[in-house]
Amino acid sequence: MDFNIKRLTVEEFSKFADLIYKESGIFLKETKLTLLSNRLRKRLQSLNLEEFSDYFNYLQSIMGEEKKKEYEDLIDVVSTNETYFFRNERQFEALSDFCLPEIAKTKKEKRLRIWSAACSTGEEPYTIAICILEKMNLFQGWNIKIIASDIAPTVLEYAKIGEYSGRRIEKVPANLLSKYFTQKKDDPATYIVKNELKSLVDFGYLNFFKTPFQKDMDIIFCRNVMIYFDKMHQKRLIHDFYNSINKDGYLFIGHSETLHSISEEFSYKKILESPVYVPVPERK
Repeated sequence: MDFNIKRLTVEEFSKFADLIYKESGIFLKETKLTLLSNRLRKRLQSLNLEEFSDYFNYLQSIMGEEKKKEYEDLIDVVSTNETYFFRNERQFEALSDFCLPEIAKTKKEKRLRIWSAACSTGEEPYTIAICILEKMNLFQGWNIKIIASDIAPTVLEYAKIGEYSGRRIEKVPANLLSKYFTQKKDDPATYIVKNELKSLVDFGYLNFFKTPFQKDMDIIFCRNVMIYFDKMHQKRLIHDFYNSINKDGYLFIGHSETLHSISEEFSYKKILESPVYVPVPERK
């Protein structure tokens, strides 16, 4: 870190926070000033800039592909992307032991679409893929795809590589670790996702408030994401999910999150001690 770069001022913070909000919907309180200051330094160093004001002016001056790329990099550095396999494992139990069997039993078209809407470094969609492969006896002959999206390009690249170690894989049961991963030859502590998992997942960039959503999703995972948005953007996001999900679909959000006072388009359903939301019957 370049300590010659002065700390972000309150006025500068406000300008960047407004810009980030308009671009991504991410709402930054003033308590995040130090965090934003530290993270923006990465972009200043990359561009050989000495002042935060220089970077802000640069963001205002660029156009076309240069602007698109830099704005993606800006959102990338301010995003938090900490996750691991089988995070909140009770939700994956609900997925495996209830949601997947119900869909296999009731859906006429043999087509399964699951969306990991903020996939970060890939642990969530790969965990979903493991759950599906463990239930493949229910889905013989089905067209199956997991759509995995994120607003941060660097985490998408990490996810596509699919190499994990340490805390990221601690919760993977030993039998599943040996079944769906291979140890890296020159680094046995690192495990590589096998191609049978990778082949189920399509990774791609998506900005919730600028990119159109795909339709006909059977299940949507969007966990620990709404906390970054104000209520207006939370309502808009959930409404867009409602328009993307099938009438018998399931929406998974974080354990600390709720749709209370945000949306009446989904109803709460407790499945195996895990919070899940389903679309209300009155479809638009």
